[in-house]
Amino acid sequence: MKLLGIGSRIIHETFGKGVITNVSSKQYWVTFMENGLETIAIDEKFDVVEAVEAEVDTVSFLDVETTLVSILQKWSDVTQRVAIADKWKGGNLVLEPGDTSLTNKEIPIDTFFHKIVMVRDRIRVMEQKINSSKNLDDQEKVDLQQYITRIYGSLTTFNVLFKNKSDQFTGAKSAN
Repeated sequence: MKLLGIGSRIIHETFGKGVITNVSSKQYWVTFMENGLETIAIDEKFDVVEAVEAEVDTVSFLDVETTLVSILQKWSDVTQRVAIADKWKGGNLVLEPGDTSLTNKEIPIDTFFHKIVMVRDRIRVMEQKINSSKNLDDQEKVDLQQYITRIYGSLTTFNVLFKNKSDQFTGAKSAN
């Protein structure tokens, strides 16, 4: 068995996609996109997406936040860590069709929340690209920004899932 180095990307059956952020003689510290930091045994079963050669020394946890942020930004769409409200952790979203002959669809709320956050992050990237575009004139930028504001407004229904108010969607403010 070849030892994986820091920065190796893996897929774990239970925790999903992750990046190795530290290595010891018996375990890997892995930051998983949906489950945060977990330790797993070196001989535990997982698929290697991309292996990085192990170095003699390992990363210190003194600088782990900077390292984690740079690794996650390099390999994912996630721009910041967003917390789900505690009351929803471990819950399920149940979609019940109007036709009673059809079965319900259950989705873990954590999975659904992660997808909502990804949509939000991608809209923010699109907003940045529009604002920095040299191919659009000022009026076109304003028009597109108004569409984006309306998109955020349409997504405010999902604000109940966010732990922190600062992470929530905000649409156009109404003047009273």
